[in-house]
Amino acid sequence: MRKYFPLFAAAAGSLLLMAGCERVDPQSEYSAQQIKWPSAPIAQAENPNSGSANSASGWPKIASEVQPNSELEQRAAELLATMTLEQKVGQIIQTEIKFTTPDDVRDFHLGSVLNGGGSFPGNNKYATPEDWIALADKYYFASMDTSKGGRAIPIIWGTDAVHGHNNVIGATLFPHNIGLGATRNPELMRKIGEVTAREVAVTGIDWLFAPTVAAPRDDHWGRTYEGYSEDPELIYQYAGEIVRGIQGDERGRFGSGQLVATAKHFIGDGGTENGIDRGDTKLTERELMEIHGQGYFSSLQAGVQTVMASFNSWNGEKLHGSHYMLTEVLKEQMGFDGFVVGDWLGHAFVPGCSEVSCAQSINAGLDMFMASNADWKTLYHNTIDQLKTGEIPQQRLDDAVTRILRVKLRAGLFDAPPSQRPLAGELDIIGSEPHREVARQAVRESLVLLKNENRLLPLQRDMRVLVAGDGADNIGKQSGGWTISWQGTGNSNSDFPGGTSIYDGIQSSVEAAGGVAKLSVSGDIEEGFDADVAIVVFGENPYAEMQGDLKTLEYQAGNRKDLKLLNKLRSQGIPVVSVFLTGRPLWVNAEINASDAFVVAWLPGSEGAAVADVLFRNSDGSINHDFTGKLSFSWPESLAQKVVNRHDDKTTALFEYGFGMSADDEVSLARLNEERPQIDVSELAELDLFAARPMEPWHLFIGDDQGAELEMTGNRHNNAHMSIAAIDRNMQEDARSIEWLGNGTGSVYLKAWNRLDLSEYLVADGALVAEVRLDKKPSASIFAQMRCGDNCGAKVEVSDLVKNLSISEWQKLSVDLSCFGSGEMDFSKVDMPFQLSTDGTMQLSFSRISIGSPAKHHMTCSS
Repeated sequence: MRKYFPLFAAAAGSLLLMAGCERVDPQSEYSAQQIKWPSAPIAQAENPNSGSANSASGWPKIASEVQPNSELEQRAAELLATMTLEQKVGQIIQTEIKFTTPDDVRDFHLGSVLNGGGSFPGNNKYATPEDWIALADKYYFASMDTSKGGRAIPIIWGTDAVHGHNNVIGATLFPHNIGLGATRNPELMRKIGEVTAREVAVTGIDWLFAPTVAAPRDDHWGRTYEGYSEDPELIYQYAGEIVRGIQGDERGRFGSGQLVATAKHFIGDGGTENGIDRGDTKLTERELMEIHGQGYFSSLQAGVQTVMASFNSWNGEKLHGSHYMLTEVLKEQMGFDGFVVGDWLGHAFVPGCSEVSCAQSINAGLDMFMASNADWKTLYHNTIDQLKTGEIPQQRLDDAVTRILRVKLRAGLFDAPPSQRPLAGELDIIGSEPHREVARQAVRESLVLLKNENRLLPLQRDMRVLVAGDGADNIGKQSGGWTISWQGTGNSNSDFPGGTSIYDGIQSSVEAAGGVAKLSVSGDIEEGFDADVAIVVFGENPYAEMQGDLKTLEYQAGNRKDLKLLNKLRSQGIPVVSVFLTGRPLWVNAEINASDAFVVAWLPGSEGAAVADVLFRNSDGSINHDFTGKLSFSWPESLAQKVVNRHDDKTTALFEYGFGMSADDEVSLARLNEERPQIDVSELAELDLFAARPMEPWHLFIGDDQGAELEMTGNRHNNAHMSIAAIDRNMQEDARSIEWLGNGTGSVYLKAWNRLDLSEYLVADGALVAEVRLDKKPSASIFAQMRCGDNCGAKVEVSDLVKNLSISEWQKLSVDLSCFGSGEMDFSKVDMPFQLSTDGTMQLSFSRISIGSPAKHHMTCSS
């Protein structure tokens, strides 16, 4: 069994350990004998999903720092008593600004709006703070408009400000939570909460969907970087502090620049089986509480006003439909008196529910639907009908509305429109120097030094430095997902005014001391430049939820272009410092072996220059800022390890939780094992090339018959022959729609920069499989192609296969790899595993492309 460290929250300002437990320093080692289990363990039912069989009394009672106010409670009751059924239902619905006008807010009495990732006023990525404020005012005045018999109840606007005000150009962006976990600095978390709330307040928004208090236990999960740590103790220490930073504390709450916070996602989102986003968390209730409850305990103690329900299930039951967890545990036992908001259409995944109907979620304890699509009006009308028939009790509706009114009153939303609230419109606050200095401190303290042969780091400033790697001068890459756009893609350095890349900091540090810094992404050295050292900045490309899930923790599996770069520089006798950008621990044994020093920089955000503050000494040779970051996640030793966490009985980490060298440490790292485990042919059934996004190492392009190509990095692109756009199938922007215009040959394809060996899949009788929807039948021949470099590849006509598809239905089609096996195709050197082209008209969408087992609509080829 695994060993856990139980912590439970008690009264304000105190930490109550369960009976007999002792406080353990986060970096110390302790044995199972030190952990004394509670004298009254949680009751375990045979069916842990049965609320009647479980006992919520095993969860802690939490005394919130925000206590009921009789005057506000009376005002809420008076408002409720004057509201119609329709007005009450409007309050429990939150809609997306893309699909919501101010008239909608007035006519449907809406309680809330949100802007999802990549959503902006006027759908303009470059919307100014004034644009945000203007729209906030329009929604507010519409919500207070009583001309049609409505009640004057202010709208509350929520936004995913998860590492700063990351939807607004020019905002201060902090390291993602995984980097903050490495700082071991709870006080800094409060500062970050304060800064983030201040910058959001400038734009007139009331409510932050932060902090994320997940405990990621499987690093394959694409949201690992949103967690502070795999270890619940550190999460407990952080969560309450960042809530106090956002909302204020007992000395003053919801004052100037203080907003409403959200603890999310309740509960167990970081513990899903195999790290699958929105999957099933299979744990006992005791494990759920001790591992995944800690962030909620300290958040509730700090007075967090909203909790977001989680997409995942707990032992098969969807949390959006769990009365036991949302009502009996969260509200009744732990005393939460704020409101529970859903996640993005999360109610639709509850059995028996849909996007437009879900009485089960409201009855379970959800107080506000996140109805983020265009069909929210149907949900509104269906909910009214369910109240009229008694499917939703009136008492449950009144409780939900009371909770929403309570939070709005506590936050002072009735007092003034957004443009007249403290800090609104004070543009100098966004990206201000004091705010950026807080972010720079976070970057400096988050860097973790894993290797430092011969004490190479920190470097002297007056050196000749070659700076290489595609992350060196790329603020979008170093900022990761949830950065301007949802997945963090489609951004350039110009989208970060005031921000700095890692190269900017290196160049400034070196040149100020008389040294020279040369940027060469490829690592090619110009003639005459004799580099003293190479700093290579590389790592994961941006991703967010679902699209970031991995099947292997091997970095650049099958590609290894960054490893080749490191080896190229080492072969020239140049000392190599690797700066690794990542949202999770990955298997990088070979890359560490190829480096003289290896620094994990996580996803540092907009203040990349602060990395150089630690990499380089002062001009006098003294240490400027030492390496102080400590791993808040265990680092995998081998690819055979699926899960590695602190206190696991039978797994060992390459670098243990809490590891992190300082400049003075003399630790010589033995050469690491680079051997990859043998893969059984049966494991080759599925190799995703595109699954909601291009999977590493593939990039998605459209091209024409003149050889011009355009990589898809944003939501929509087009050339003279075709267009491509991101569309929704099962979730936001998880599919692509391509339209061929018929005025020349157009192609859509996936390509990698290096050739990959896919020969095992040919031997295993695999097929190229696509999940597609034919929206407009083709007018000319269609060809599928695989390529292995210039003048190397094979093309197969697939016209009949495509033409026989039904219109407007998602279906699978596939082509035997053997169809491409003749001629010049070399499966050991594949750089383009998928291309589809025609010179006619056609419209086709796809959500997944893989190499796997044949589908129903299938094309075979004789040998």
